[in-house]
Amino acid sequence: MAYLTALLVSFGCMLLIDRRFGLFLFRDPLRAALVLAAGLIFFLAWDLAAISLGIFLHGPAPYMTGIMLAPELPLEELVFLLFLSHLTMVLVLGFQRLFSRGEA
Repeated sequence: MAYLTALLVSFGCMLLIDRRFGLFLFRDPLRAALVLAAGLIFFLAWDLAAISLGIFLHGPAPYMTGIMLAPELPLEELVFLLFLSHLTMVLVLGFQRLFSRGEA
């Protein structure tokens, strides 16, 4: 449960940063949701392909919930993939805004 909690707290902090600066989700919610869905689908397909090839395996982990969405696919992976996609967009749009101010 500790890992899921850490992911959710990190995701919450990233949402606060996103809201404060209006970078992604709070700038255009519909477009952001579509981008997050596309990122989630891409990375989930990547994970499932790696699982089917025996590359990704889920071992015993004391800090995880133990909730499996599919064989070798824990709940925490889904939350991590959403967090990763959101973090990436906040970073990209944040740096874009930061560096575009210097050009104006």
